[in-house]
Amino acid sequence: MSSNSVTSMSILYNVALVTADNLPNDMLLISGMFSKIAEENINIDMISQSPPYKGKINISFSMPADNIARVIALLNAYKSSVPDLRVGIDSNSTKISVFGQAMKEIPGVAARLFRLLAANEIEVKLITTSEVDISFLIYDKDTDRAVSAVKEEFTL
Repeated sequence: MSSNSVTSMSILYNVALVTADNLPNDMLLISGMFSKIAEENINIDMISQSPPYKGKINISFSMPADNIARVIALLNAYKSSVPDLRVGIDSNSTKISVFGQAMKEIPGVAARLFRLLAANEIEVKLITTSEVDISFLIYDKDTDRAVSAVKEEFTL
């Protein structure tokens, strides 16, 4: 596979992963939660939703770690209307994004990246993609190893 499938990489430090478990599959409720976070001027990223199961979903997203206390308070306010809501926080994360305009025409870039992460024993917490980029959230302690491996693999 051509090494120019990935042409750049960005690294974002001090990222937290927030997961809201046992949410009703109710877009009005979910949009309200995200609206409250936005009203606090907190920027979120990498949103991932599980498929509905028995009317419930889980939503995970990343955000700057320095806003954790405010987001926990905002989400915990929903426990009165969603008693089974569980909020999980993992603040020791780094987001790495790889980009390449050619990704949309080259199959297997994600497989190649995942194989690279596995070979380097790097645990991935969250992945989001588009046609031209792949972002993944990893433990801070694995950042240097991941960056070096990606740079070598994709000749960056």
